[in-house]
Amino acid sequence: QVQLVESGGGLVQPGGSLRLSCAASGSIFSIYTMGWYRQAPGSQRELIARITSGGVTNYADSVKGRFAISRDNAKNTVYLQMNSLKPEDTADYYCAVDKFGVWTYWGQGTQVTVSS
Repeated sequence: QVQLVESGGGLVQPGGSLRLSCAASGSIFSIYTMGWYRQAPGSQRELIARITSGGVTNYADSVKGRFAISRDNAKNTVYLQMNSLKPEDTADYYCAVDKFGVWTYWGQGTQVTVSS
């Protein structure tokens, strides 16, 4: 069992930055691929960034070049650095664990609002 707790969301102006954190329980955090999803009101949850145990990253086109996912295995934490934020980035953001090809564990989410 893995428990995930996100933090770092909030209200930011367009063009601003936020860094989300996701702290995971469990001693085998380092072997899993981790991801960040987001869900805007009235929309489906979408995968926006993922990072493998080896540090390989992938991004959705909508955030490529603006967001950066990273992980600190010593701290059992994955991060999402979000720059040049736009109003369309407003959503609830969730971290998740890919356990052998299935997104199995989810955090409770943290809200990000981009507005002037």
